[in-house]
Amino acid sequence: MNKTILFSHSYFLRFDPKQWATGQPYPPLATLYAAALMRDKGYAVSLFDTMFAHSAGDLLPALTQYQPRFFVLYDDGFNYLTKMCLTNMREAAFAMMKLAKANGCTVIVSSSDSTDHFEQYCREGADFVIIGEGEMTLLELAEAIGKDQNDFQQIPGLAYMHKGTVIKTPRRLVMKDLDLLPQPAWDLVDIRPYRSMWLKSSGYFSLNMVTTRGCPFKCNWCAKPIYGNRYNARSPEKVVQELLWLKEKFRFDHIWFCDDIFGLKPGWVHAFANEVERSQLSFRFKIQARADLLLQEDTIKDLARAGCFNIWMGAESGSQKILDAMDKGTTVEQIYQATRLLKQHGIHPSFFIQFGYPGETREDIAKTIRMIKDLLPFEMGISVSYPLPGTPFYERVKAELNNKSNWTDSDELLLMFRNTYPPRFYKKLHRYVHHVFRKQQGWVAFRQLIKNPFAVSISDCKKIASACWHMPSLLIERMQLNRYAHE
Repeated sequence: MNKTILFSHSYFLRFDPKQWATGQPYPPLATLYAAALMRDKGYAVSLFDTMFAHSAGDLLPALTQYQPRFFVLYDDGFNYLTKMCLTNMREAAFAMMKLAKANGCTVIVSSSDSTDHFEQYCREGADFVIIGEGEMTLLELAEAIGKDQNDFQQIPGLAYMHKGTVIKTPRRLVMKDLDLLPQPAWDLVDIRPYRSMWLKSSGYFSLNMVTTRGCPFKCNWCAKPIYGNRYNARSPEKVVQELLWLKEKFRFDHIWFCDDIFGLKPGWVHAFANEVERSQLSFRFKIQARADLLLQEDTIKDLARAGCFNIWMGAESGSQKILDAMDKGTTVEQIYQATRLLKQHGIHPSFFIQFGYPGETREDIAKTIRMIKDLLPFEMGISVSYPLPGTPFYERVKAELNNKSNWTDSDELLLMFRNTYPPRFYKKLHRYVHHVFRKQQGWVAFRQLIKNPFAVSISDCKKIASACWHMPSLLIERMQLNRYAHE
């Protein structure tokens, strides 16, 4: 049996202009996990990394070189950009699938988008679509094909075409003991272009790691097609072992722990900080967390002790009415408390903000802007409500989506359903709030300059200059917002 697998993924950085300009790419971590497992089981694995590719056609030389039995399009389910299911990437995935089929490969796909739209992927040429967590399903499927089996209905977590009909088997239960998985196959990645782009854009080099899978919370707009509502964690010891290996191998400066929620398991963050100190590992990292969890026990102290530099909170809104409508389970007061406590411990708080949730009014928007000005996060990501299949929010608005249910790229920011205000209001709101944010940053830096001119950094001077540049736009954009709101 030919046990050669060519892995790839469908995220082309060049197809997402905003992210290409940002210049902060991360290797396809989930792809590397799957490749490591299959290699451990005796398969010859290779990787066509699309991150810096120009087109789907760039796959052809790899198909010619490796002559794989299997082409496995395995997206990085840990990266939120792949969860958005951008149409640019979907079209690239279809094109690669067709190229692989034309070269005699069995095509297997595992991604958030294919899990949500498995019938479409099957009809576009995928022989099999893996539904949900993929490693064990991929292994069982490859073994079954190697034994010339024709009945795949006993393999959970699959969709495939049979006699013109798409068959879907029962969903597979997620893995509980993540320590059993081998370390990701980092050797398959050419790390040089990643390092080069990071150093050019940011002045440091960041890599990605994951310590958990899943999220047990019930925010009604959040889709979890791969790892679901279960929450399972790696041991702190295994995580630090991998960190030490990566530090020696790739000399990273910074780590993004790309868990949906970092350190939810009681006592995990404390044990992790202890292990970091014991190993004398010094590094900076960023995580995603909830405001309410950060207020538990000594979580923030332990994160600071371990080297946490930046925490992205899903703040979403400064209106309690909107947070409750989202089933967020947090309060505005918790966002204020957590942000202030993070700053006290030298950790930068950053916010994910979401506008356009059904029922949101100008009053709710004003409360969110007030929260941003009051707390002044380190960084801020602003989006508009984005309906993803499998969520209560999607079911609520799907009748209004018509033919467009995904953005082309991450900067499109189009509101795809009817709401209080028209779509271009929210597009303008995104720019306006960013300008408000930059102005407020500059104002705070200017006040520090007046108080103590010798304590002002180059970064503060840049904030003051940025605020001066943004101020003229604010009045015009406020007038445009008012006009768009009444259309």
